Amino acid sequence: MSNKIFLSCNEANHTCDKTEYTEASLLDKIKLNIHLIWCAACRKYSKNNAKLTKLINQKEVKLQDSEKSKIQSVFEKELAKQDH
Repeated sequence: MSNKIFLSCNEANHTCDKTEYTEASLLDKIKLNIHLIWCAACRKYSKNNAKLTKLINQKEVKLQDSEKSKIQSVFEKELAKQDH
């Protein structure tokens, strides 16, 4: 990302994602907040992104061994398709 102050929506969304994973620098966060002041679409994206992260972090999913095996099998089949 360049040193410019004003971010495009694409850059703002990328920074929003980095913020959710605590990978954004302080300068990135400042630039994002400046962008969010005037961009309603990115404010909505940011809000939804934060909700999703909160939901994912609070809900622990436990699978049965049979469910894990089924998922693994499907994954391996799809991965094999990509190799051809």
